[in-house]
Amino acid sequence: MLKGFRDFISRGNVVDLAVAVVIGAAFTVVINSVVDGLINPLVAAIFGEPDLTQVATFEINNAQFSIGLILDALFNFLIVAAAIYFVVVVPINKLRALKAQQEAEEAEEVAEEVALLREIRDELRARR
Repeated sequence: MLKGFRDFISRGNVVDLAVAVVIGAAFTVVINSVVDGLINPLVAAIFGEPDLTQVATFEINNAQFSIGLILDALFNFLIVAAAIYFVVVVPINKLRALKAQQEAEEAEEVAEEVALLREIRDELRARR
C-alpha cells in the first residue's frame, strides 16, 4: 500500500501539478499586488470609483448587481494566465524544443554511422 502511494507521488505529473499550484499561487499574489497598486488607482482616476468592482453597479428590488465584479474577476484571470504563459510556459517550451532538436541531431548522427556500417557489411558480403 505504501509502495503504491510512493509510486504515485514520485510520478512526474504529480510533481508537475504540485509545482504548478505553488507557482500559480505565487503569481496570484504578484498579480493581486499589481491590480491593487496600479489598476485600481487607474480605475479610481477614470471612473471615480475606488476599484473595478464598484463600476457599473445597480440595484433592482433591493438586489445588488455588479458588472464591475465580473470584469474584475475576468481581468485578474487574464493577467494571471498571461503572466504564467509568458514567464513559465514559453521558456519551458523553448527548452523542450531545444532538447528535442539536440536529440534529433544525435539520432541523425547515429543514423549516419549505422548507414556507413551497413555499407561496409554489404560490401564485405559482396566480396565473399
